[in-house]
Amino acid sequence: MVHDMKIKYFATYRDITRRREEDVAAANAPDVWALLAELGGRYGAPLKNKLYSADGSDINEETIILVNGRNVFHLNGKDTPLADSDVVSVFPVVAGG
Repeated sequence: MVHDMKIKYFATYRDITRRREEDVAAANAPDVWALLAELGGRYGAPLKNKLYSADGSDINEETIILVNGRNVFHLNGKDTPLADSDVVSVFPVVAGG
């Protein structure tokens, strides 16, 4: 049986993927970094440029990724493990006035 995670996109990420959400097989993404590679492969350079830091070694500082409502910055960053039934939310940092 294949188990999926739900990926939710917001703002510019929704514009790029043209989806509000989608499922990704947990086996294809054991951690956040693997998930970013999977999504980058699906959506190409426009998404990769938003997800990855300029040197490609980390998550872009203008991207927020939540796993089950918790910011990966406060977990294990790009090495945060993912599991069946996790909900991953991807959205840009928003500045307000």
